[in-house]
Amino acid sequence: MIYFVGAGSGAPDLITVRGARLLGQADVIVYAGSLVNPALLDYKKEGCAVYDSAKMTLEQVIAVMAPAAKAGKTVVRLHTGDPCVYGAHREQMDELDRLGLAYEVCPGVSSFCGAAAALRAEYTLPGVSQTVILTRMEGRTPVPEREQIEALAAHGATMVLFLSAGMLDKLAARLIAGGYAPDTPAAIVYKATWPDEKVVRTTVAELAEAAAREGITKTALITVGGFLGDAYERSRLYDPSFSTGLREASR
Repeated sequence: MIYFVGAGSGAPDLITVRGARLLGQADVIVYAGSLVNPALLDYKKEGCAVYDSAKMTLEQVIAVMAPAAKAGKTVVRLHTGDPCVYGAHREQMDELDRLGLAYEVCPGVSSFCGAAAALRAEYTLPGVSQTVILTRMEGRTPVPEREQIEALAAHGATMVLFLSAGMLDKLAARLIAGGYAPDTPAAIVYKATWPDEKVVRTTVAELAEAAAREGITKTALITVGGFLGDAYERSRLYDPSFSTGLREASR
């Protein structure tokens, strides 16, 4: 069996219990060495073969996993965060389907969750934003025309941007062009939940300057929106004047 396992956002103890168990059972581990904390390999058993996919192509990854699975070995493909967000695991699953090989996915804690924890923030605040947009700037890989930054910024919702820390001048300009005020709160979270995590609070207009000051050029999430401010409405869920299916409103 092949298991796609979300490694979590960085800290080795933020992998799921299931993910840690699968790592301990694996005969072969293929991990994203440029992104996954190598401390997670401490979960592996003696004799486990380990491959760093940072130096491999899709074809090379499949060439490692497929023969091992056919030989009855347990294979773990260890992805950063949760593989469903910029994990590039759909193409791997399609290849395994073509080869008739079984696989399962074990979810992980995405870095956008780790970033919220580092910020001590809630992305969905009543009266501020009830929507979280996960996206990125286009680089060598384009994004669909309808998903350009300006179009998404027009919603005024909470935004979390992956893979964009090296393009903050352009990002700021496009966020503002889309409708965010220049003084909209923003934050840069470098390596969320890693030992060298760094949180930089700033504004949309000053994103590039703040990153340059801290020497941040990659491995960071950019968060934008009023959720980083102080104003919001109290949740109805715990409001004594609001009835729920389990509690009558107080009179």
